[in-house]
Amino acid sequence: MDYSYKTRGTCSSRIDFELEDGLVKNIRFTGGCSGNTQGVARLAEGMRAEEAARRCRGILCGVKKTSCPDQLAIAIEEALAEERT
Repeated sequence: MDYSYKTRGTCSSRIDFELEDGLVKNIRFTGGCSGNTQGVARLAEGMRAEEAARRCRGILCGVKKTSCPDQLAIAIEEALAEERT
């Protein structure tokens, strides 16, 4: 299933991704630091959704209270919760 998440507190403005059979696929960030967001997306690609969220949760960007990886974790967690309902 396709998901789109509007980020909060980061340079990226949106994260689009798919959940398929519990795996995170086709992660695309809109905006943000291109190298970092591409790296995060490639590293999480094909990973179990729960594991990707666990690894990315709580990462901060400088003095910000969040980061693009943290926002990805939140997006995945919300998508998983939506799938369970």
